[in-house]
Amino acid sequence: MRGRHVVDISSTYKRVALKDHVNAYSKQESPVRFTGYPSWKRSLPHVIVATLASFLFGYHLGVVNETLESISLDLAFSGSTLAEGLVVSTCLGGAFIGSLFSGWIADGVGRRRALQLCALPMIIGASMSATTKNLWGMLLGRLFVGTGMGLGPAVAALYVSEVSPAYVRGTFGSFTQISSCLGLLGSLFMGLQAKGIVGWWRACFWVSIIPAALLALLMEFSAESPHWLFKSGRTSQAEAEFEKLLGEAHVKYAYAELSKPDGGDDTEAVMLSDLLHGRHFKLIFIGSTLFALQQLSGINAVFYFSSAVFKSFGVPSDRANICIGVANFLGSIVAMILMDKLGRRVLLLGSFSGMVVSMGLQVVGASSFPSSTEAFYLSAGGMLLFVLTFSLGAGPVPSLLLSEIFPGQIRAKAMAFCMSVHWVINFFVGLLFLPLLEQIGAQILYTVFGAFCLISVIFVKRNVVETKGKSLQEIEMALLPVE
Repeated sequence: MRGRHVVDISSTYKRVALKDHVNAYSKQESPVRFTGYPSWKRSLPHVIVATLASFLFGYHLGVVNETLESISLDLAFSGSTLAEGLVVSTCLGGAFIGSLFSGWIADGVGRRRALQLCALPMIIGASMSATTKNLWGMLLGRLFVGTGMGLGPAVAALYVSEVSPAYVRGTFGSFTQISSCLGLLGSLFMGLQAKGIVGWWRACFWVSIIPAALLALLMEFSAESPHWLFKSGRTSQAEAEFEKLLGEAHVKYAYAELSKPDGGDDTEAVMLSDLLHGRHFKLIFIGSTLFALQQLSGINAVFYFSSAVFKSFGVPSDRANICIGVANFLGSIVAMILMDKLGRRVLLLGSFSGMVVSMGLQVVGASSFPSSTEAFYLSAGGMLLFVLTFSLGAGPVPSLLLSEIFPGQIRAKAMAFCMSVHWVINFFVGLLFLPLLEQIGAQILYTVFGAFCLISVIFVKRNVVETKGKSLQEIEMALLPVE
């Protein structure tokens, strides 16, 4: 019986259009009438505060990019590629741990407290890295920072999706990606002086404490997620938070939406086994695969090693990194504008398709056919185009889409599981990229990345539905219809 139910849900997900379920529900009698769209200005400050977690994620991801050489000299591990790799990968390992437990933390203490908690290891870790006298202190600090990096963005994506009005949820969801880009650019600009000023890399770590402290402080005055409060049985508090986020005129309608049937979910605790087996498996599979394909496209290999490609053509690494950061930022701005106009699915399809083309340019650039000048324009142009097209959809959409399609009962834990998959794939891509580059060459490796981008286009076309403009309850009813 359980197995047959899984098949029914999966087939329904593929066959039935979202609007059919929404229209069917809207025909039912409802005592509360739609009162128009609430102002987005009320929820915007809360969203901006939450995206400080994404800013810190981007900052700590890029803070060692320009400073690693100075760090290795001061801490006496210069020339050791293993030690340099550990400074980067230890942070990724910490992020895996943080993301793995993020769902349980977010469901246990709430979205607001979870975001405050993520700031704590970032403050401790940054302080340890800034004051350390040896490699082990740096690695321990990076591990602490990594746990905050894993916890913060996952909970921020949840929080933003649950406090945003449906008609601007895509736009607000894009703020997390833009904030990550700003953090990355901020770390690159901070690192420009690392080679010229002795000990400047310590200041780069110290300065990250400011946004972390602001996140912890300002979340104290931000609204809690009404969805989490409602799920926790604190209905009066949920109504109060709706009033804070949407205005008094929209509280009854928002609460009625929240009280709609949820497709059969109960209020029992969700175990990891419930995610891997049963009626939610199809959605978990889609979410995990989207994040896996995002990383297998080679995007983080481009971020980590772009400076080496530009350097081989005589372009300074600092200029190369800033060009990559600007392309990522500009694409994220365009995605924010288009997210609630074109929709998530269209942006994903266009993004992955553009990544196929741009990776093809890099394959040609790595071949023996073009001249050195042509190879530079093909490789560098293809790389910048790859980052730009990635930031249009493949970057910002998966975390937003997953926070929308997962039912409220499993949303936090399902996001945690899928984000863990993201960090595992991220780690192995970063670990194996250079050895594979030496073994099989850039042309074959870029072809493999391009093939994964093409697979992503097919996967999105077959499995992803559009969610723009729909409430989280409407999406939930469409994907998990009421029994």
